[in-house]
Amino acid sequence: MGMEQTVSFAAKSIPAYPAVRDFLAQRGFPLQMGMIDGQLAFPDELPPDSWREVRLRTPQGMVTVRRDGERLVFVTWGNADAAMLQAWNALVWAFAEVGGGRVETPEGALDARTYQERVELPVGMRSES
Repeated sequence: MGMEQTVSFAAKSIPAYPAVRDFLAQRGFPLQMGMIDGQLAFPDELPPDSWREVRLRTPQGMVTVRRDGERLVFVTWGNADAAMLQAWNALVWAFAEVGGGRVETPEGALDARTYQERVELPVGMRSES
């Protein structure tokens, strides 16, 4: 069973994958493409603007990202270890930060900075506050 987190972009557009990839790479967190819309992809392959689902390889494991209108849904396994959960959170935070999105939580929508302060992230991405 999978676990999901959602980022909404409202009137803003979903950020382009290369912008998020580069944002994370600058923080020592490399991303590679695994699949695009159900098809295997080369690690450096870019998804078309019309992508519906990508699987992204992180140093800790794979995260699925599904497009749903003006939202992105991030999926990982329900039995993910602590490092995998940090990677999952890192992707959620990065897309929200780069795209000006809001992370949907049980407590309400959070901006990227507030989300960053409240979740476990890999070293190099944790809030300085």
